[in-house]
Amino acid sequence: MGVAIHVDNVTKAYGKNIVIQGLSAEIKPGEFFTLLGPSGCGKTTLLRMIIGFNSIEGGEIRVDDKVINNIPTNKRNMGMVFQNYAVFPHMSVRDNVAYGLKTRRVPREERYRRADEILKLVKIDQYADRMPTQLSGGQQQRVALARAIVIEPEVLLMDEPLSNLDAKLRVEMRNVIKQIQHQIGITTVYVTHDQEEALAISDRIAVMHGGVIQQIGTPKYIYQRPANEFVSTFIGLSNLLDATCSNDTLDFGCGYRVPMTTLRPGVNGPVHVAVRPEEFTIHQDGAPGIPATVQSSVFLGMTQHYFMRLEGGKEIEVVENSDLTDILPDGAKVTLQIVPHKVNVFDAASRTTLIREEA
Repeated sequence: MGVAIHVDNVTKAYGKNIVIQGLSAEIKPGEFFTLLGPSGCGKTTLLRMIIGFNSIEGGEIRVDDKVINNIPTNKRNMGMVFQNYAVFPHMSVRDNVAYGLKTRRVPREERYRRADEILKLVKIDQYADRMPTQLSGGQQQRVALARAIVIEPEVLLMDEPLSNLDAKLRVEMRNVIKQIQHQIGITTVYVTHDQEEALAISDRIAVMHGGVIQQIGTPKYIYQRPANEFVSTFIGLSNLLDATCSNDTLDFGCGYRVPMTTLRPGVNGPVHVAVRPEEFTIHQDGAPGIPATVQSSVFLGMTQHYFMRLEGGKEIEVVENSDLTDILPDGAKVTLQIVPHKVNVFDAASRTTLIREEA
């Protein structure tokens, strides 16, 4: 079982520039916890505060009940995997992996035994005697992962570890990382800007923006019930439509009104409705709906993607499952209906969710 990490009201500043102010989060023992957000949002800064590369100007970070603010990095018993692998080019794979054990004065026979065990775990034991230059990028990243976990750290930290790999290798390695993390049960904090990657590997995700955590939740919950418009548009794709809400009914101003069962009590006034591309249904028979015109389309095998323009000029994307019917031609006039229980509704002023928590 891993350890818990408590981030309590921490602040990070560079001179007068405050990067993170009053941020808090609870990371559970053995959890795969991902910090997700755009460049400059503070996710790597927070990771570096946890491992000790960055100072902490306010608040505290605890591992279980131990405050680690002033503990040197080399005394925190944490493993780190970097974006650029950081393997030693002059050492064999086995010696790279055993290096951390050597610095801890583990006897040679024991450190090689443990290194070989970890190399088997990450499935590169056949390359133990090779030099890093003889390995692919994915294999080098496995070496970096093995080196981080062979020291049996309490916490594993990973900073954009897959960003230098091509698309196919990224998918392969994220599956490897998830499998190994679950197998050894180590508490892991993972940084990425890649939404799909975060959804695929995380137990929970903290979405960050401007040094602030916007929402923490499971991948499924964050995707289906984002806390605000930023999360809705950053995680996947959401089409934002203007509407007015009254008596639990959305009015899109084109004769199309939709009763809702998921809203908080007393919602009235202008709202923004976030509709993911797959949450529309397309109608050609003049059924009530939002009028739209097909601009272009892309066939992707399992799905058909349409790019449409609404009457006011707004461009949206609509996705439907492929079937044997004809693809709608460019210029086709359609109406769009939403799937009421799936869409999210945000207050037009605060841009925060109006959906009930239990919905």
